[in-house]
Amino acid sequence: MKKTIFEITHMDCPSEENLIRMKLDGISSIVNLDFDIPNRKLTVFHREEIDQIEKSILELNLGGKKISTEQTDQTDFKENANQKKLLWSVLAINFAFFIIEITTGIISKSMGLVADSLDMLADSFVYGISLFAVGGTLMKKKRIAQLAGYFQIALALIGFVEVCRRFFGPDKLPEFSTMIIVSMLALIANGSCLYILQKSKSKEEAHMKASMIFTSNDVIINLGVITAGLLVNGLSSSTPDLIIGSIVFVLVIQGALRILKISK
Repeated sequence: MKKTIFEITHMDCPSEENLIRMKLDGISSIVNLDFDIPNRKLTVFHREEIDQIEKSILELNLGGKKISTEQTDQTDFKENANQKKLLWSVLAINFAFFIIEITTGIISKSMGLVADSLDMLADSFVYGISLFAVGGTLMKKKRIAQLAGYFQIALALIGFVEVCRRFFGPDKLPEFSTMIIVSMLALIANGSCLYILQKSKSKEEAHMKASMIFTSNDVIINLGVITAGLLVNGLSSSTPDLIIGSIVFVLVIQGALRILKISK
């Protein structure tokens, strides 16, 4: 048995953990995967050479880098029987906030909220693929990933068109109070998802550490929308909302491209 440690610099939240799991699914030499999201580390226990595993991790463009490989005598690995239940929980939270944010975003005329809703939907896709494809063939998982990736890109491109229309059209101010309140609720939701999945690792990790929560891209996006809401109110301009919306749409497309890489 060999143990190889990877540093995954862009592994900020559990959805990226599931992306990596799906990408490595089907590699028979892998015995166990141990994720350390707070420290952005992945430990792979495997029987054969690491080349195929390393290639798959690098293809996701998550900043993966091999740190070390060594022999290990470890053969006993703890399996989390509640993993499926936990995935259902975070899927429900993410999808519920997709509905909440896209609805309030359209009503309040906030592209920041609409864009963040698509980011929530992107995470829902990742958890959904993990759940619905369980027990299915590798080809089935790839097809689901492909459909999810293209759908996500299409929604983000529609969002970009709307940003351009609003930028060059009449300046309609979004409701800044709605932006701030809903983003604060989304911030709590993202923290809850991180807490739910991280507490499954061990009792020591059940406490929400700042290093776990505030390195998440999802949380940074929420803080960005809150800041944009404050600037909309202070400057009496919709530009901050359009800027944060555009940034999040770019992140959504990046996430979609990672999902598409699972289908290759």
